[in-house]
Amino acid sequence: MSTDATTPDVDGILSRVRFGADGLLPAIIQQHDTREVLMLGYMDAEALRRTLTEGRVTFWSRSRQEYWRKGDTSGHVQYVRQAALDCDGDTLLVEVEQIGAACHTGDRTCFDADVLNPALGSAAAEGTAAE
Repeated sequence: MSTDATTPDVDGILSRVRFGADGLLPAIIQQHDTREVLMLGYMDAEALRRTLTEGRVTFWSRSRQEYWRKGDTSGHVQYVRQAALDCDGDTLLVEVEQIGAACHTGDRTCFDADVLNPALGSAAAEGTAAE
């Protein structure tokens, strides 16, 4: 079967993926234009296939043991703009157009920016970390 420039070779992509022992691939979700990291989710082969062919991000929920397509219940949709495997094939970067919040808490991103923030006076940032 031939593919054009807009149709991904999903089988070819899946052959390059190194899923973990649990059958999952970590997927970093990033806003395509600002490069803001929004969240991390996990995909099995079927979730990755759906993501690449449907143009919306689908994850495998480890806690619920089911597929979930981002935005189906919240309306906070992630439209796929681009995707890339890392050099080892064991992590996926998905660039998206995020509509609404990415985090289930209602925040724009799932990542808390103040864990290590020089503005907060962290010891590591000030060069006083214990040796």
